[in-house]
Amino acid sequence: MNYPEFYNPERVGTLYQPDIAAVIEEGLRTQYNPAKNDDPRVLLLLIDAQVDFIHKEGSLSVPGAVKDTRRTIEWLFRNTERVTTVIASLDSHTPSHIFYPTWWVNEHGNHPEPYTAISLEDVEEGMWRPLFERDWSLKYIRRLQEEAKRELMIWPYHTMIGTLGHTLTPALYEAIAFHAAARQTAPEFVIKGTIAKTEYYSILEPEVKAPEDPRGILNEDLLQYLLSFDDIYIAGQAKSHCVLETIASVVRRYEDQPEILGRFHLLTDCTSSVCHPEIDFEHMANETYARYEALGLKLVRSTDPAA
Repeated sequence: MNYPEFYNPERVGTLYQPDIAAVIEEGLRTQYNPAKNDDPRVLLLLIDAQVDFIHKEGSLSVPGAVKDTRRTIEWLFRNTERVTTVIASLDSHTPSHIFYPTWWVNEHGNHPEPYTAISLEDVEEGMWRPLFERDWSLKYIRRLQEEAKRELMIWPYHTMIGTLGHTLTPALYEAIAFHAAARQTAPEFVIKGTIAKTEYYSILEPEVKAPEDPRGILNEDLLQYLLSFDDIYIAGQAKSHCVLETIASVVRRYEDQPEILGRFHLLTDCTSSVCHPEIDFEHMANETYARYEALGLKLVRSTDPAA
């Protein structure tokens, strides 16, 4: 197909100021049917498609994310007439979060390096101690290890609110704006990750519930809104973390209802795993997705025909 005139695939993964007025004007000229008349209703759910995760210079750059994003953009262009609307999540942090070096210190006053795993044993033996929320931090580490079977990972500072790394990558934003104009619909943006005392991979819920915070429980309204669509296509970063945990939230709720899980389609060539020197996140993610596929999740490629 012929892609919109403004689209330059070589600019995917680079920073620039999009000419949104021109993008919207081209979208308006396409004269597609209004999205409000769609039957079936199709959603593109973009998970954390932000500069820090996608661009090679991003602070938590995911290998392969630039090519993933190009395939996502071109999938949306090819399916503009089918996609009813787009929802994009934005991972959103401030300098002091439980998974940042600032939160922890050792006996020498040093903060942990990024990609340090902190176990319950490390904390109990005093190898690392929290500088904030001491009681909660101990409880948090314990619950992660006992319930989620994982240790706390310290991440590089990323997607900090107000920084360039927090923004959606420009070429993808252009595609979203074009679609909105072409289909007479409005994209929606979901802010997640602002609770300092918990990780928040899934766009639907934090890793450990913080019920005293209204954002610290399952976002039932968002989940039901997703289910108002007949088919939900998922792309974004990272396959091993935020994409995986978002799907895991849905699976935990509907694992005995394959007819619901079957409405979720993961665009497998539009997402990649975090690279870690010692942990094979890709293998772990693939094993989990295989289990979810057996329960009803659809694993598809961007070249497959859309619903």
